[in-house]
Amino acid sequence: MVKLGNKLTLKKKIKIGILGGSFDPAHEGHLAISKKAKKKFRLKNIIWAITKKNPLKNKSNLSVKKRINFAKKIIKLNTFIKIKFYEDKINSNKTINLINYIKKNKALDIYFIIGADNLITFHKWDEWKLIAQKCNIIVFDRQGFKKKSLKSVAFKHLRQKNLEFVTFKKVNISSSQLRKI
Repeated sequence: MVKLGNKLTLKKKIKIGILGGSFDPAHEGHLAISKKAKKKFRLKNIIWAITKKNPLKNKSNLSVKKRINFAKKIIKLNTFIKIKFYEDKINSNKTINLINYIKKNKALDIYFIIGADNLITFHKWDEWKLIAQKCNIIVFDRQGFKKKSLKSVAFKHLRQKNLEFVTFKKVNISSSQLRKI
């Protein structure tokens, strides 16, 4: 709220997206869902929050610095995307700690972006229910994951709340496929 004279007015929150992950490597799929999320949800910015290591995946072969530099090349002139590494600031690689850190800015309304493959294991994330309480969850369909993600523990628990499943023309690529090349 902002005080104007003797009147209190509601200040509209700034809608931002967060796409977290190891980005090992970043690719056109990350860019495509970022563009779609920005447009569909009218997001001002999207943060690509790069992690040293996803707690549910193997360690990356590339350094964080190399992955950040590659991500910057992928986004090109898409200045609405911000590449960030928060783990040194928050001393954690847990999503809930990242959300809590960013939510310190009360002017922000957070849209947390994940792929359907991540929804399948979302219930294994630390404080997953709390993450869903603190931000809107946007789930992007991924080739071969829709059916299983719609049967997931997290989808069954969250579907009536702040989770939106987005179907779009998929970019048939993944970081794990690129690492095999």
